[in-house]
Amino acid sequence: MVPGKPTSTHGITQKLNRHGIMVRSARNSAPATLAADLPSPILAAVTGMHRHPALRWVAYARRDWAEYLAARAEDGATYLAERAVLPSGAEEA
Repeated sequence: MVPGKPTSTHGITQKLNRHGIMVRSARNSAPATLAADLPSPILAAVTGMHRHPALRWVAYARRDWAEYLAARAEDGATYLAERAVLPSGAEEA
């Protein structure tokens, strides 16, 4: 970068990524955070996006995670059961 000389978004993105700052994730987390708290018409008005992407962001942010959490809990229980420590002298079934 040269002072007073414009830089491209691609160039600045590459420089930030080299320093561990992932621009894409920051760009995605901001609307997701807003969408979790705002209804889609307000999100569209505040950010200037069209109502259809605003609806998709709100649907994504308010996704029901119950199915995912249940699957994780089941996987965790299976993992723990497979690695359970047997008392001394006990035999595996």
